[in-house]
Amino acid sequence: MAAVELILLQRVDKLGQMGDKVKVKPGYARNYLLPQKKALRANKENLAHFETQRAQLEAQNIKRREEAERLAERVGGLTVVIIRQAGESGSLYGSVSARDISDAATAAGLTINRSQVVLEHPIKTLGLAKVRVSLHPEVSIPVTVNVARSPEEAERQARGESAKQTEAEEDEEQAPTEENIFEGDTPV
Repeated sequence: MAAVELILLQRVDKLGQMGDKVKVKPGYARNYLLPQKKALRANKENLAHFETQRAQLEAQNIKRREEAERLAERVGGLTVVIIRQAGESGSLYGSVSARDISDAATAAGLTINRSQVVLEHPIKTLGLAKVRVSLHPEVSIPVTVNVARSPEEAERQARGESAKQTEAEEDEEQAPTEENIFEGDTPV
């Protein structure tokens, strides 16, 4: 398979900056870069068109980046709470997806879509996890995801207590002691 040569219309992670000519695999170009309007095929007509539109595209990019930076300043340090069922060991029944995080962030006041959430690995346990939200190809913010069984547990985790530690303390309180066992018994 021959590589396809493209002109990038915006910055793409691990590929290049706006205006760069890059060679990529045909599937990546056909299925992602071209439909998302992130690139154009590098032929004579498109090169000429890009050069005439370059100043306008750069101005639009700068404007969108500045808007994203202002938004990042406003919502910096955002924490979202996601309530899920989990087993005794703290492992979730399923995992938290990018869609779950985007829905929770939208409910918290930051309107994003799931493609903007960058998950390094799936979230499969209770606790706090850091994810990156890409507001613009050049601007991203960290978001803390608090996965808990209940809102009360989420508050405890936010304070720094672990879910497993609080479970053990509750079990100790409810566990029968020697005195409780023998109190109601009468000798026969």
